[in-house]
Amino acid sequence: MTIEEILKEDIQKAVQTHFEIAVDEVLLQPTKKEFEGFYTFVTFPLTKTARKAPAEIGQTIGNYLVSNSPVVGSFNVVQGFLNIGLKDDTWLGLIRDIAADTAFGTFPSNGQSVMVEFSSPNTNKPLHLGHLRNDFLGDSLSRILKASGYEVVKTCLVNDRGIHICKSMLAYRELGDGETPESSGIKGDHLAGKYYVQFDVEYKKQIRTLTEAGMSEEEAAKKAPWMLEAQQMLLKWENGDPAVVELWRKMNGWVYDGFNETYGKIGVSFDKTYYESDTYLLGKDIIEEGLQKGIFFKKADNSVWIDLADEGLDEKLVLRGDGTSVYITQDLGTTELKNKDFHNDRYLWVVGNEQDYHFKVLFAILKKMGRSYADGCYHISYGMVDLPSGKMKSREGTVVDADDLVDQMVQTATNRTQELGKIDDFESDEAKTLYNQLALGALKYYLLKVDPKKRMLFNPEESIDFQGHTGPFIQYTYARIRSILRKANQAEISAAIPDSTYSPKQPEKELIFMLSQYPGRVQAAAEDFAPSVLSLYAFELAKVYNQFYAELSIFSDPDAHAVKFRVEVSRIVAETIQKALGLLGIEVPERM
Repeated sequence: MTIEEILKEDIQKAVQTHFEIAVDEVLLQPTKKEFEGFYTFVTFPLTKTARKAPAEIGQTIGNYLVSNSPVVGSFNVVQGFLNIGLKDDTWLGLIRDIAADTAFGTFPSNGQSVMVEFSSPNTNKPLHLGHLRNDFLGDSLSRILKASGYEVVKTCLVNDRGIHICKSMLAYRELGDGETPESSGIKGDHLAGKYYVQFDVEYKKQIRTLTEAGMSEEEAAKKAPWMLEAQQMLLKWENGDPAVVELWRKMNGWVYDGFNETYGKIGVSFDKTYYESDTYLLGKDIIEEGLQKGIFFKKADNSVWIDLADEGLDEKLVLRGDGTSVYITQDLGTTELKNKDFHNDRYLWVVGNEQDYHFKVLFAILKKMGRSYADGCYHISYGMVDLPSGKMKSREGTVVDADDLVDQMVQTATNRTQELGKIDDFESDEAKTLYNQLALGALKYYLLKVDPKKRMLFNPEESIDFQGHTGPFIQYTYARIRSILRKANQAEISAAIPDSTYSPKQPEKELIFMLSQYPGRVQAAAEDFAPSVLSLYAFELAKVYNQFYAELSIFSDPDAHAVKFRVEVSRIVAETIQKALGLLGIEVPERM
């Protein structure tokens, strides 16, 4: 049993013994910093039944625990809060158990499988800052769920067809003059994105021309020549027009090469990639099935709809009148294929919150269609990323490209590290590795430390700071501990946990307590689908260690047992920081 489980059981016994109240669930919380103790039990909920004041209830339970619990050494009561301290040998037993657990924070298989779909880029533009939050969330969630006992499949759905893809293709056909990534020196995905922006420029010119001729802006947007041509190109693609398909394959090939380079740079990978061009026809088959079952209906223009008023939604288009598919068509087909391929217990989609309604519709349709996997579908909704300059817009070319941002972060990490002057003895390759670790650590941590549901403002300069709530601060703490361990090794100090005669100091207790919280934080991050839970934990652990380091000497303490003990605790902290950051997809440097 864990310390928390023992405490909860003993508190239940105390309440039953003194107040004859059966408490089904005991809730414990960490004691607030301003009070003594480590675990707090709130007694207010018992006052009505026990007919005692909250403080009196706390005093009674506290006295019982000190007399009867094998782990409780002290307590204090502040109004209705019972703050509990542990015995010295309990602390030593706790850290001994942690040290002996080679899989600390990693849980055995729970017999459940989960698919995490993330990234989901479009082949009309390169990955940008918004994609990075998606990529890092999906990658980290996959790692966390695996650590919590799930079998995990990481998938990516590439949006490689549709009107937006045709916009890039049309602009390239009209303006490209045979330009290639090789001839231009432009990375393939960036080249496709260039023509997506150029389409928007020309399209707006055409709208202005039509409105100046007297057409309404709404009508001009529909009848602009390039918009009509792009729509015609989509129809030709769906009908297998050789010239359109050849151009589509060529430009998408450039983009895939660019995506793979970026994914390699940021340390993200997938077990399987799906392409909407392979799945949208499967979606049409499902629409036909739904029509036969009376779930969908046709309107006069031959378009297909579903009425979801009973679910608090409205009528939703699932197939256009000309037979071309919409996003929901493709997602129905892709989901069916994913389940056929893997038969997972859960399916997660990491997609921005602007698609909240879309996924409500998708899941409602799957349930109406009687799909067995419908109840296991979840949308991991997250907020958008803004810049100090405002919201990003791909079609206007006001995005921050992922490649450019990573390069900028590496340069910033290089400059900051060189200013500190602490790596003068590093070989060039070692220094380069460090700069990349710091840059990606800063970027990933900054984007993951915020609750996924919240919209966030990204500040590159702030993210790379070596002090404060940042990735580099935690990485620096790890590197500091590794330096301590190398010094201990050179001095031939053998790390060890002392016997029960040793009395741990308060900073040591606080560090052991923080370490003991790690498995619970992994589970909480998995249950809430929130890497931010682990991000905060890693920061808290680094802070507590630095406080421990500031208050207690490691090597000059006259007590040899204390020296060996602090070296051992330092080793465990370093391993736990490495594990926690590893679940965020962040590497740690051995030296800084």
